[in-house]
Order: sequence, then structure tokens, then C-alpha cells
Amino acid sequence: MNTTTLSGSAATTQREQLEASSYAKVTARLLPFLFICYVAAYLDRVNVGFAKLQMLNDLKFSETVYGLGAGIFFIGYFLFEVPSNIIMHKVGARVWIGRIMITWAILSGAMVFVSSATMFYVLRFFLGVAEAGFFPGIVLYLTYWFPAQRRSRMNALFMIGIPIAGVVGGPLSGWLLNAMQGFHGMAGWQWLFLVEAVPSLVLGIVTIFYLPNSISAASWLSDEEKQLLTANIANENAGKTDHSLSGVFGNPRVWLMAVIYFCCMMGLYGVGFYLPTLIKAAGVKDALNVGLLTAIPYGCAVVAMLAIAKSADRTRERRWHFTIASALGGLGLMLATIYGNNVVLAMAALSLGTAGLLATMPVFWTYPSAILGGTAAAAGIAMINSVGNLAGFVSPSIIGWMKDVTHSTNAGMYVVSGALFLGAVLALLQPRSLVNR
Repeated sequence: MNTTTLSGSAATTQREQLEASSYAKVTARLLPFLFICYVAAYLDRVNVGFAKLQMLNDLKFSETVYGLGAGIFFIGYFLFEVPSNIIMHKVGARVWIGRIMITWAILSGAMVFVSSATMFYVLRFFLGVAEAGFFPGIVLYLTYWFPAQRRSRMNALFMIGIPIAGVVGGPLSGWLLNAMQGFHGMAGWQWLFLVEAVPSLVLGIVTIFYLPNSISAASWLSDEEKQLLTANIANENAGKTDHSLSGVFGNPRVWLMAVIYFCCMMGLYGVGFYLPTLIKAAGVKDALNVGLLTAIPYGCAVVAMLAIAKSADRTRERRWHFTIASALGGLGLMLATIYGNNVVLAMAALSLGTAGLLATMPVFWTYPSAILGGTAAAAGIAMINSVGNLAGFVSPSIIGWMKDVTHSTNAGMYVVSGALFLGAVLALLQPRSLVNR
């Protein structure tokens, strides 16, 4: 072996070591903070599912009123998501994500004052407007730092905020409903909204000072590290097209992704808004025990999300990872409905369903960033997320209406299961060469 070969091999090893250490530094700096922010965000979005256990009786709301109020959040979310993400791409994540979090914290805390169905609808709508852009903004933000072959794992580290919000928020919400009932003349559900809004407010303020807008703005990276990371992103973006906005909205692949994501979200919000109700229907009456049991499915989901994302990145295979996870999610929710009167079997099935449907998310969000770059990525990711999240309106509305009509959540949950099976099939229509990167 000649000296030129040895020199080239040493240089390659040195670059690989620098790359590994640089990405480890970025991951340690950004992902724990973004994860905590998402825990707070998702908790504020779905804690109405726990408030429901007391709120409906106190305010004399029907299941239909609850379902509409829970879902109307996503109408505001849908209308403002794309403009919000485009603004973030222009002005930077630091100020815009901070603004989003502070605004939604104030509105979430204002749920304390709900006294009528109209006020419930209005506050839920504006909470959706306030939060619009947070999730797709972070998904876009991660594409500024990590290339495709690392993105499933990074998405997973961020998105496990959803199940962790369930692990932490379930017991906390159950305890607040019980322990704070009547404290200073306020109901337990009012204290729930007030207390759980505080972390988002604090984190929103911290974001403005903590989060760098880009690689070049990260003072904690050396010049050599910045050059390497910037070059990796530039090389990946060279193969993408920065479509016009009209090109994004007219792209059939983008619309297919939106439909697939809609199916995922049918499952997510069916579980998110009705998991406490399903556990209570299985025979668990105490609010604290309901809260403790909700932690089990979400705990299983944390393990599934990390394992599926790691496998997808390692094998560079994403279609079947998504399809199998989505199908298992549908199967689990179906079985939970069939065995809804048996606590043990219902919990096992809910754990399978929750783990499966949540494991789809980190893999799915590698799809849009594989074909879109620049402003097109900002608009495309936001459009897919906003259309998909309309399921957050459809899912609880269908379940709530069907429960009022049939006096059971079974029919609604079968619809949710069917959506997850449909998403599993549609995922296979994605070209292998496009998504398996």
C-alpha cells in the first residue's frame, strides 16, 4: 500500500470522526430542548381529553359539543399553518417558534374561563391559530441541520414528545383533577389548564434566547464543524428542486403524502382525545388511575418510535417500516374496541395500537424533505401537516357524534382503525427510489 493511499484513508477517517462528533454535539444541544418544547405543546393540545372527565358534567356539554370543540382547534391550525411556516423560513426559528409558544400558552391558560359552548369553540379555534407552524416549523428546522440518512432518528428524538406527554401528562392531569378540585373555588379541570400552560410560556421565552437560526449562527460550533455540516446540507439540497408555491400545491406526490398523513392523524387524535374515555369505559373509574394507565400505551410508543426510526435509517428502507407500523396501529385499535370491557386485554391492544400509529411519524417525515428544498420545503411540509391535521377535527367529531347516536365509541374507533389500514396501503404507492434514502 503506497503512502498516497494511506494518506487518503487517514483523511477519510479524520473526516468521519469530525462528522460524528459534530452531529453528536448538535444533537445534544438541540434535540433535548426541542423535545421538551414538544411535550409542552402536545400536552396543551390534548389535555382537553382529561378535562372532559369533569368539564362535560360541570358545563352540561354533550359529546357532540366536546368532539366539535376538540376538533375545531385544527380548523385554525389548517388555515394558518402554511403562512406560519413560510414566515419562519424567512425570519428564523428563534423568534418565530418562541412567539408561537408564548401565544398558545396564554390561550391555553385562558381555557380556565370557559363557561359556554361558544367560548369553548372560540378558544380552541384560536389555540389552533396560535400553535400553527410549531410542528412543521421544527420538522423544517431539523432539515437545516441533518441530512436524510440521519433524519428518521432525529425526528424520533423530537416526536417522542407526543408519547412522553402522555406518560407525564396522564398521571399529572389525573392528579390535578382529583387533588385540585374546589381549591380556591376552581374546578380541577380549570387548574389543569392553568398549571399545564406554564411550561409552554417559560419555554417560549427561553427559545428566543437559546435557539440558533442556522448552522452559521451556532456559536458553540467551531468553524471547521460549521463548514462540514453546511457542506453536507448543501450537497443534499443540490439534488432537490425549489418548486414555486403553485408547483408544491399542484404536486400529486405532495397530496398523496398529505392523505397518508391524514390517515396517521386519524389514529393519533382518536387516541389522544379519547384514550382516557376508553380506559374509563373498560372499568377504571378513578381519574388518577385513568391517568396512570394512560402512561402504559405511551411508554410502549416511545420504545417503538425509537426502534423503528433507527431501523429505517440503518437499512435506508422506509415504505415497509411505515406500512407495518400503521397496520399494527389499526389492528391494535380494532382489538381495543372488540375487547373494550376487559381492562387487561384493552390495555394490551391500546398499547399495540398507540405504539404502531406513533411509530409511523418519524419515518413519514423523511418523505417530504426527500423531494422538496428551500421555500418549497417550508410550504410543502406545512401543507402536508395542515391537511393531515384536519383529521384532528374529523376524528373526535366522528367519535363524539357516533357516541351520542349509539351510546358507544365503538363505531367511531372502527373508522379510525380503517383510516390507519388505508394509510398503510397508500404508503406503498410512494416510489421506493424516492423515499428509501
